[in-house]
Amino acid sequence: MKLYLDPGHGGSDPGAQGNGLREKDLTLDIALKLRSILENNYKNVEIRMSRTGDVTKSLVQRTDEANSWDADFYLSIHINSDNGSASGYEDYIYSSLSNNSSTANYRDTIHTEVMKLNQLNDRGKKNADFHVLRESKMDAMLSENGFIDNAQDAALMKQESWRRDVARGHANGIAKASNLTPKDNVDREESATDSVQSLHKVIAGSFKDRSNADQLAADLKAKRFESFVTTDEISGETWYRVQAGAFSNRENAETLIKQIESQGIDAFITTD
Repeated sequence: MKLYLDPGHGGSDPGAQGNGLREKDLTLDIALKLRSILENNYKNVEIRMSRTGDVTKSLVQRTDEANSWDADFYLSIHINSDNGSASGYEDYIYSSLSNNSSTANYRDTIHTEVMKLNQLNDRGKKNADFHVLRESKMDAMLSENGFIDNAQDAALMKQESWRRDVARGHANGIAKASNLTPKDNVDREESATDSVQSLHKVIAGSFKDRSNADQLAADLKAKRFESFVTTDEISGETWYRVQAGAFSNRENAETLIKQIESQGIDAFITTD
């Protein structure tokens, strides 16, 4: 199974913003977690991401890449916004598709699994004429994981555990819809939840001031390290962390730590 995984926005396009959060950071963090869950727990799954760092990439580039690669499924991860009062989860397939289409069946399974874990209101399954749904040749779905300008939804988004659960929900749905085979010694029912292998993240800085985190991320990019700003809720306070990488193999994370520290920047590893 070939999955094209598309974290929405990135680079010069921050996406929706609110409550100290940016959509591009959240979608990337969720997508990286999702990739790790699927690759660590299932056989015969190939994943290509539209971006693995904070880079600018057009919608045309994304769909052209997925089409050229001959992906089996296109999943675009997004965060919603409205007027501050709307909240909840919804997902989309292309506007011309019926509820009996293969894409709709795929989406139905993912929707059910995501709603089991995301603690959000269910805003339903919808259709839209979005570029990534219209121009992709394979089955395609776009998920909107809460409203960034809603205080209640944003409070969840700031929690590492919530972002991990959202990734797990998507992974569970993809695995079921695609009939993925769990790797040896991994129970199918637990494979995308309790038995997920550790993810070692390289963190180059943690700040209360968002501008400090943004500056460090820019400094890292200038030194050719991919990086983005993510958030964590610690003792009721929001901290902005600069993440430079995430690996299932700790040795790879330690290698990146040495490379970053050779540039005079301190870094450390956190493990999910």
